[in-house]
Amino acid sequence: MKMDHLYQPYSSIRNTVFAKKGMVATSQPLASQAGLEILQNGGNAVDAAIATAAALTVVEPTSNGIGGDAFALVWVKGKLHGLNASGPSPKSISIEDVKRKGLHGMPVHGAVPITVPGAPSAWAELSDKFGKLPLSEVLAPAIRYAEEGYPISPVLGKYWGLAYKRFRELFKDDQKFQPWFDTFAPNERAPLIGEIWSSPGHARTLRLIAESNGESFYRGELAEKISSYVERCGGYLSKEDLSEYKAEWVTPISTNYKGYDVWEIPPNGQGLVTLMGLNIVQGFHLSEKDAVDTYHKQIESMKLAFTDGKAFITEEKEMPVSVEHLLSEDYAISRREMIQEDAITPKEYQPQKGGTVYLATADEEGNMVSFIQSNYMGFGSGIVIPGTGISMQNRGHDFSLDAEHPNALKPGKKTYHTIIPGFLTKGEEPIGPFGVMGGYMQPQGHFQVVMNTIDFHLNPQAALDAPRWQWVKDKEVIVEPDFPNHIAQALARRGHHIQVATDSGAFGRGQIIWRNPVSGVLMGGTESRTDGAVSAW
Repeated sequence: MKMDHLYQPYSSIRNTVFAKKGMVATSQPLASQAGLEILQNGGNAVDAAIATAAALTVVEPTSNGIGGDAFALVWVKGKLHGLNASGPSPKSISIEDVKRKGLHGMPVHGAVPITVPGAPSAWAELSDKFGKLPLSEVLAPAIRYAEEGYPISPVLGKYWGLAYKRFRELFKDDQKFQPWFDTFAPNERAPLIGEIWSSPGHARTLRLIAESNGESFYRGELAEKISSYVERCGGYLSKEDLSEYKAEWVTPISTNYKGYDVWEIPPNGQGLVTLMGLNIVQGFHLSEKDAVDTYHKQIESMKLAFTDGKAFITEEKEMPVSVEHLLSEDYAISRREMIQEDAITPKEYQPQKGGTVYLATADEEGNMVSFIQSNYMGFGSGIVIPGTGISMQNRGHDFSLDAEHPNALKPGKKTYHTIIPGFLTKGEEPIGPFGVMGGYMQPQGHFQVVMNTIDFHLNPQAALDAPRWQWVKDKEVIVEPDFPNHIAQALARRGHHIQVATDSGAFGRGQIIWRNPVSGVLMGGTESRTDGAVSAW
């Protein structure tokens, strides 16, 4: 098998990183270095992914935390494995009880939307199944960053400052959020760019997780602290909910796109949206990247796929339409036929009756990991367990309080989940991990990165750097500031409601590592929209 077109110089490769022995790509240089340190100490790509993920809870707390969820796609010994480490809703929660609190929808902040965090279980499961080093050694760099502190990087400082201003306006006089301010604004402000921030409680928590292989978080000292504080704040998460949880190994789903297999985690994740969009768009002949018709067909394909994803995706066993049907050629044809010369307002498919961090790692043995971890919406629920550094997620916000909706809130149910890792293979060979984090931008980012790679022959860095668009709803589309203006104007003439964003913060942050199956050479790109870094040797 040849990969020549992935290496063709159709765009500058000045910032693309090449290496042989190992590579870590993520949104924060210190986290990348943590993963590289583990590789150089004898760990494999799985150990490096765990080390990087744990470090990111310290060095990029604006996007993820120990109290969040995670998903992974892991290539080991010729096979791709999927890990779903999203947690269910508490057993004691119900639509009726939430409504009795006077709520008409699941709130964004506070203790009510807190679901069981899955990230620590993901670390333990990955370590047990595929790791080479003990978890205590793998988490050591993250513990060191938390104890000794580290200087705040530019993009991190920007979003930390924005989060502090928002939380100060919303919660300054609400005592249940005081631990957030104690942990993340100890000087009554966000840490400044270049300033050292540390979190001793965070370090102690990571050490307990490392020494107990995650048991303390779900069945020990940390579980006791989490459940008691959530209960005190009016939430539903209990010790029983935590003790019964374990991350789940799942079979990845895929579609074949022009000779390449594109892989995603099955629902409850939204990766299915990417695959549906690719199936729809590949029925068109799109030979030129920066052409109005190319962007038009991409946007229309994605809006149809996303409309159906939002309508149907939840836990797979409760979906009203099967994954197999949504990935079928019949489905793709039926949706493709709706696409015309002008923008449409999408309506959901009618079947026949019957804030996140992403990282990629690779080692010289051929192991590769696509890993994503998030609290959701930046700092998540705003609930921090006192003295622990554990910032709790708010994934329950995506549940519907409409009992007839597929994603209706139920006890012990996993909600529609935004975070998704991606992976690319060709035949029996792995090409590598990729991902783009950022809420509902994620499947759209995956879709654009895959097409940039396969259709338009862009190397990893160029595939990430290319200006992005994001479908919002109906005919509304936002584009990045550097998106070609003449194409934006032409799309507007086709009926798209185009808005040019003032910055690139809403367009996701991604990483890519491709591997040449013949030489073993690794080729990596990192996100120019954040403090991204590729560490390699």
